[in-house]
This record gives sequence, C-alpha cells and structure tokens, in this order.
Amino acid sequence: MTTQDIIDQILQKNPEVNQNQILEKLQAEKVRTSGLLDDQTLLRLIAAKYGVLVQQNEIHNDGTLSTSRLFAGLNNVTIAGHVIAVFPAKSFEGEKPGKFATIMVADHDGIIRVVLWNDKAELVEKNELKVGQAIRLLHGYTKLDLYGKVELHLGSKSQIEVELQEKAVQYPAIDKFASKINSLSKTSGNVHLSGNVKAVLGVNKFTRNDQSDGTVMRFTLNDDSGEITVVAWNEKALELEKTLKANASLQLGNAKVKETQNGGIEVHIDFTSFVNVQPAETQFTKITNITENLSANVEGTVSAIFESKEVTTAKGETIMLMVFELKDDSGVVRVSAWRQHAEALNGLKVGDQLRLEEVYAKKGFGDKIELSTRNSTVASINST
Repeated sequence: MTTQDIIDQILQKNPEVNQNQILEKLQAEKVRTSGLLDDQTLLRLIAAKYGVLVQQNEIHNDGTLSTSRLFAGLNNVTIAGHVIAVFPAKSFEGEKPGKFATIMVADHDGIIRVVLWNDKAELVEKNELKVGQAIRLLHGYTKLDLYGKVELHLGSKSQIEVELQEKAVQYPAIDKFASKINSLSKTSGNVHLSGNVKAVLGVNKFTRNDQSDGTVMRFTLNDDSGEITVVAWNEKALELEKTLKANASLQLGNAKVKETQNGGIEVHIDFTSFVNVQPAETQFTKITNITENLSANVEGTVSAIFESKEVTTAKGETIMLMVFELKDDSGVVRVSAWRQHAEALNGLKVGDQLRLEEVYAKKGFGDKIELSTRNSTVASINST
C-alpha cells in the first residue's frame, strides 16, 4: 500500500478534509518524531485519528528509540535504559486470568513506566529484574495510561535483555528529569520531583465507598524553588509510613499534579509512582519550638511518670498506654506512648535520657502541646 492509498482512504471517509491538510499533518508529525518513522507509519497514525484503520502500526526502524520519542499507538518498539523501580506482580481474574508487574526505566532522555504481562511479570516474581540493572526491552507496544501518559507494554512476543552492569552507570539519575516545584501548574500532569521532606503531616485511615479500608499520608516537600504538599495513597502511604521522616532527601517519579478544592495544587503518588528515600541525619527540635499537628523528634530527660495501664479503645480493643513527662533545656512536654511503644518503655525511670523520633504533636489539656507516639515512632532509652 502506497502513501497515496492511505491518504485516499482518509479522504474517502472524511470528505470535509482535503489532501493539503493531511500533508500538513504529515509534515508536523515528521518534525515531532525527528524523522524516526517513515511516511507510511505516520500516515497510519494520522488515519487512526480520523477513524480510519489502515493496518497495525509498526515502527520501521531497527534501532533503539529514546523514551522521549514515544507516543501512543506504536508497536515493535525497542528501548534501552536502567531500571529505577520495580513494583510487585499482581494477579487478575476474568475470561483470561493472568498477572502483570510494572517497572520504571530511565534512559538519557526520560523515564517511562513499563507494564510486564504474564511470563514477563514472572521475572519480577523471580527477582530476575532488579533496580539498577541496564536492560533492553524489545518488541513492545505503547499505550496511554489513565492519566494520558505514554507507557510501554511487553507481551508474549516481547523480549527483555539484561545488559552488562557497567552500562547502567552511563544513564543519568532521576534528578536530571526533576521539575522545579515553582514550575508546577494544574496542567502539569505526571512529573518527577526531587527535594527534601520539610514535615510529615500525618497518616489517616478511611473507608471507601465499597467499605474497604484505605490509607492516606500527607507530607511537605521542598526544593530550592518552593514547597508543595504531597499526598501518598494506600500501598505507597504504608510504605512511606515506615521510612519517611523530616529532612529526608526524596526522589519522586511518575507523580501526578492535581488541583485542590480551593484552587491550589498538590502532588499525588500511588502504586504507580517511584519513591526513593535517602534518610537525613536526625534533627531534634527543642520542646518549646514544637508545632501543633506536625511530627517532631525530641530528646531529653524523663522528669515524671504519671501512669502505665491498659485502656479500651472505642472499637473495644485493649491496648497499653504509658504517660510521662520529658524535659530539655527549653521546657517540659507531656508524652503518651501507645501500644508497642508503651510496652517497650515499660521499664522507663525518672532520670532516664530518652530520644523520641516521629512523635505527633497536638494540643491537650489546658491548650498545651502534648506528644503522642504512632506506628513510625522510634524510642531510644539511655538509662542513668
């Protein structure tokens, strides 16, 4: 089939379009793809936009493509890069049950999410695909994800080649592709960010419409241009609850910029997002400088122990509670240790030196700041 045959098919089904318009679109696509695709392939893609299915799209190029050159609707795609994230495989039911896994791959020009189907997903289950590997992905096809971002899919005819490890260091880190926070807008879509955690705002449980449980975590991220609130959902919130602390260095890949109810913006991350946490040296806050509704790290001397007992929650659960007072050279604060933390501090004595990381600050009796432990809290006792 010639290029004119494809043009004629488009014109036949779309009489309101003329040949010059088709040729103008062809020229624009040639510029956009930097000549990587031939005219017939580009015309097939243009035809699809006009509702004309000529035949399956294929790339007539034997070389490896850059991730920045990919767009939806391509087949027989080959890319190369290094793996920056691997997500667990998941099974699905239906007429044809199967499994899939996702990885994120970076090359010299960008980062792309790759979906591995069935036997390719088993490579993740067997731990044969790992972060840091240099790989080539052959005979894939491209689609748009739910957010309009191009992603690569590997099916039964696709291949994965692991290259020499020395090649992995040739690829850039995710920081190269990071957007500045002050450049984000409501239309930014999917972005990569790099910065430091200013504050962890808390983790909350909620009930979905189908009565299943969900988890959401919020924290503030800043770089040298500004700061923004990041919202982590479900699996990603549970993952970060164990590792994320103020002042940690953070890289986010495939995050989504969304508009808030008041017209602002925030960044959302979920199971499709890549997160790399590099812990910072723990910074301790003076007791008098602790701010309400934020996490804090404090250290001081146990000045009083008020009670250690079992309490019953609103759900009827019996848990341990220990209440004591901690002081440093700036002031005194009341601390409530719950559950496993109360049990771990059972031998605490007045005069002990105590470090508490990731305790939550809130106002209590007399409108005074109090501290409360949570799952991510770390307590260290230095007995006198």
